[in-house]
Amino acid sequence: MPTRRTFLQTTAATTFVAAAPAFVRGQNLNSKLQLAGIGCDGKGWSDINEMAGHDKTHHVAFCDIDLARTEKVHKLQPDAPIFQDYREMLEKLGDKIDGSTVSTPDHMHARITTDLMNMGKHVYCQKPLTHNVSEARQLRKLAKDSGVITRLGNQIHSHSYYRTAAKTIQDGAIGKVKEVRSWCAATGHGKSGYVNRPTSPIAPPETANWDLWVGVAPMRPYGDVKCYHPWGWRDWQDFGNGALGDFGCHIFDPVFTALNINNGPLSFSAGHTGMNDETWPAQTHVKYTFPGTEYTTGRSIPVSWDDGGSLPSTSGSHIPGDVRLPASGSILIGETGTMVIPHVGAMRLYTGKGLSDKEYPVLESLNHYHGWVDGCISGKQPSDGFEYGGNLTEAVLLGNIAVRYKGEKLNWNEKEMKITNNEEANKWLSREYRDGWKLDS
Repeated sequence: MPTRRTFLQTTAATTFVAAAPAFVRGQNLNSKLQLAGIGCDGKGWSDINEMAGHDKTHHVAFCDIDLARTEKVHKLQPDAPIFQDYREMLEKLGDKIDGSTVSTPDHMHARITTDLMNMGKHVYCQKPLTHNVSEARQLRKLAKDSGVITRLGNQIHSHSYYRTAAKTIQDGAIGKVKEVRSWCAATGHGKSGYVNRPTSPIAPPETANWDLWVGVAPMRPYGDVKCYHPWGWRDWQDFGNGALGDFGCHIFDPVFTALNINNGPLSFSAGHTGMNDETWPAQTHVKYTFPGTEYTTGRSIPVSWDDGGSLPSTSGSHIPGDVRLPASGSILIGETGTMVIPHVGAMRLYTGKGLSDKEYPVLESLNHYHGWVDGCISGKQPSDGFEYGGNLTEAVLLGNIAVRYKGEKLNWNEKEMKITNNEEANKWLSREYRDGWKLDS
């Protein structure tokens, strides 16, 4: 198995050289885009299976740190070799791989995706794009410099529900937007059931390489099947980003698209129900102020986030008091009406006299996965690439920095990538990497 040093020597020597995939290099319309899948069960299986449904793809390799989670992909493509270390996969099969899905826990997204793009591979990466803001900024730049085709794995971006809502806002159905209130039913540490580390951790399963799973993060003992791998990792600050990290890139997506929010916030603050140094709060409330756009009423626009089952107020909106809000979604309050965008649901428009009966054009659903494949083949970057997805991810991750400074308003200089009124808070823009896993090695 290659060491980190030998792998980096390999990638450094091939940086951007393989940017033209085999599909394009061969100039053969009957050839297929050769894909790898990193992370093979759960959402990883979903991503791989969706890509396999495109008639111009062929999977040539799979990777998962837990071999017990590779049964489905083996049945999908029995001839494709399976690896535990993605670095070994790239060293051995790099010249046969055009692109890859990355469906791992958040903390490993940036390291794996950086290595792929440095080798000229197209990347479809799960949300949030990265674990911290500095990583998101680096991936945005690398995607641009390398010229590879990228896409964030927030597939509802391409669904009719979100596409229609965004277009309807931009067509002026509720006038210019004055305020946004978004929320999510999920809790910050609701998956593992833990608030602190297990006091009596057990050994990892024999099928799993725990060292590779921990990757860039500080080493700790394996807990149990609910604690970190495969289910509870989102709860833990070293590995995931809680409810905001899990759902923010979904629920904020139609808001950012509709209002054309292409910049980071001007400021952000947060409240919560209590936290420690290990897990995210069960319930958070985040307030952002973003620069205004052509679709907002002022030079800035307030955007809020609630999770843990806390619903926003409908005060000041056009929504009647007896209306029941969906479990998760967004309220966009406009000059002449208010839109409710449920998380994966059809938009609802209110005018102050009740639910609007006016009909609006419905946009078709597109296949988010196949759109990435088509982009890899044509060389045309689809929407929701790493520039857009990185900006969306940065906003989500800044909200989690605010959570660490309860009640304090933090001012953000996007250009300098700096919190200007709390120097100490800037340490959370990046992280300490375990030896052998640094992004800038």
